[in-house]
Amino acid sequence: MTIEREVLQTAKDRDGDITALCRSGQTWSPRRKADAIRDIETGSYRYHVPMKDGSKTPIHVVNGPKGKYLRTNWDKTDRNNLDDLPDCTC
Repeated sequence: MTIEREVLQTAKDRDGDITALCRSGQTWSPRRKADAIRDIETGSYRYHVPMKDGSKTPIHVVNGPKGKYLRTNWDKTDRNNLDDLPDCTC
């Protein structure tokens, strides 16, 4: 069984690239990008951003020109875009 992890914040580098996923108060947080990518690819954990309507926007791994990165699917709202989430506080 794959465990779900809810993401409410992200850590970003000076270029705005996601470096970690976060949820204050959780023992797994912050989860470094490389570890979250491995979690998703191995099926150990799934990460998502909760929406106000109760739905969950999955976070997935993308193979880009500079390597793998994390993102949500574009859906005409910025409430679940990883770049737009508040900075990690943990």
